[in-house]
Amino acid sequence: MIIFNGKALAIEIKSQIAEEIKKLNKKLKLAVILVGQNPASELYVRNKEKSCKDVGIDFELIRFSENCKQNEIIKKIKELNKKSEITAILLQLPLPINFNEREIIETISPDKDVDCLTQTNFGRLALGISDFAPCTATGIIEILKANKIAMQGKRVVVVGRSALVGLPTQLLLTKNNATVTLCHSKTQKLKKITKKADILVVAIGKPKYITKKYVKKHAVVIDVGINKVDGKICGDVDFSSVKKKTHLITPVPNGVGQMTVAMLLKNILLLNLKKS
Repeated sequence: MIIFNGKALAIEIKSQIAEEIKKLNKKLKLAVILVGQNPASELYVRNKEKSCKDVGIDFELIRFSENCKQNEIIKKIKELNKKSEITAILLQLPLPINFNEREIIETISPDKDVDCLTQTNFGRLALGISDFAPCTATGIIEILKANKIAMQGKRVVVVGRSALVGLPTQLLLTKNNATVTLCHSKTQKLKKITKKADILVVAIGKPKYITKKYVKKHAVVIDVGINKVDGKICGDVDFSSVKKKTHLITPVPNGVGQMTVAMLLKNILLLNLKKS
């Protein structure tokens, strides 16, 4: 049984990115838009800022009150789209409920859409004409490749269908010739489906929801969830009971989250290369 060390792999990837950035004749810069004061979002943004600085990417944080007008955010994004010094734009999600998330995302230029959430970029991914994908989905594929986990012909179950995780993960796994079943909150007999998975990806947003009864023996389990229970961080998988059944499992913290930030840096670099 392997407990994946996300921190170690992320450090290795960041080192490679830092070397590539040193070779460039220009500075790269990420602009992050943060609306409101969601504690989890604040933490994620701080991690992104630190990681950018670690590899030599400039970072700008633009804050908006949750009481601001949506048009103020859209106006700012349009300004950032025009600034040549801004390589990438990230809208920190989720937004407070009074905002139209899709409308704001579509304001971001596809050339600066580091999360691959605009219709243009996500559509290219869905059609199989681009490997540029949301950071967490890319990170999951990197984890499998780094641990020499074969995807071709394997039965994979993805639990969760968000545009950030579930849908793009399904697309990338399919591109790697896996046979993928996408499940969600309305899926019937979920346990029966997940028990057949050689690779199980969980992004359901419910702490410790997936127990050992949901998992096939010697399966690979990728836990994308981040929850806080009794002051402690945990995933969507009941790690202590499930780990004994697995070939490989990702812990929370120090698992997929580390890779998501590493892939954000990689996506910033890719956006720059696309413009070159």
